[in-house]
Amino acid sequence: MADRTFLTWPFFEDRHRALAEDLEAWCEANLPVGHGDVDAACRGLVESMGEAGWLVHSGAAAGETLDVRTLCLIRETLARHDGLADFAFAMQGLGMGAVSLFGTPEQRRWLEQTRAGKAISAFALTEPASGSDVANMTTTARREDNGYILDGEKTYISNGGIADLYVVFARTGEAPGAKGLSAFLLPADTPGLEIVERIEVIAPHPLAHIRFNGIELPETAMIGKPGEGFRIAMSVLDVFRASVGAAALGFARRAMEEALSRATSRQLFGAPLADLQMVQGHIADMALDIDASALLVYRSAWVKDQGAPRVSREAAMAKLHATEAAQRVIDQAVQLHGGDGVRHGMAVESLYREIRALRIYEGASDVQKIVIARAALAEAAGAVRKGKD
Repeated sequence: MADRTFLTWPFFEDRHRALAEDLEAWCEANLPVGHGDVDAACRGLVESMGEAGWLVHSGAAAGETLDVRTLCLIRETLARHDGLADFAFAMQGLGMGAVSLFGTPEQRRWLEQTRAGKAISAFALTEPASGSDVANMTTTARREDNGYILDGEKTYISNGGIADLYVVFARTGEAPGAKGLSAFLLPADTPGLEIVERIEVIAPHPLAHIRFNGIELPETAMIGKPGEGFRIAMSVLDVFRASVGAAALGFARRAMEEALSRATSRQLFGAPLADLQMVQGHIADMALDIDASALLVYRSAWVKDQGAPRVSREAAMAKLHATEAAQRVIDQAVQLHGGDGVRHGMAVESLYREIRALRIYEGASDVQKIVIARAALAEAAGAVRKGKD
């Protein structure tokens, strides 16, 4: 049983504790699912989580705000039970994040579908030549009399090929670089949308390289205003980036469970593995990494929920530490399992494959360091200016 004492921390309210308890019971009854047919598994997970009401928390209805602590609690719990379930939930939230935060009433009708598990969403930002460098994207939306013509490519798009709608970011040219991007809502059945390639990665998730071949978009497809695409994308990531850390935390907690079970049941030199001081040292390191990650993740979520307009620094710290720490924790759990640790079908082997991508997507670890450093430098420069005034 994973450690749940963190739920007593002052970051949480009684409603969060009640949700965590209910979700734990649902996960124990419904997860994990089979991963043989990943597309079918994801569709089934979205449907079942929608029916159970969990996807309501993936987006905000009109007049509501996203509760980031709830997002993080759900992702942590789902990840601890089944990485694919976490993926399915997260992509419903990330995919419709722009609509949830900036969408028109007409666009928000899609949000009703995704929150009910009746439609699958995708977030189309990454391009073959511009991953972390969003401002360098080349996909274009050319202005026409009655709307826009969309051309270009996106890659590593989660839910690519199974999504019912995509939020697409493209260059509309209001200004150079980041200030010339806009966001659009694109139903998957729009003529001109091509699935170029389905991408297989080390942990089974539905990903695709997609192409836009002169797609005609009405003016009503634009989310927000022209030139606001970069701000919209960063606002969405500001909310969901901490939840990536929460998913990593869930993976780490599961690895810790497996490691403790192995260490207390495995006999070595006539005694339990846990009696060895070296093993105890490793377990101490794992416990420390997990608690530090939890503090950073839920600090970031709490600050956002208190009304902070941006939490880029806090979210970057949470994602960076939690994903890197989870990699260490899982690697150590594999090591404590010996040969069984790399055996296909073992929980720690699956976790080892699941964790690696989290250190890359929604801002690679090195990019998070840049965000943190720039925030620290800006704060220092501000203090200097204030001292001179």
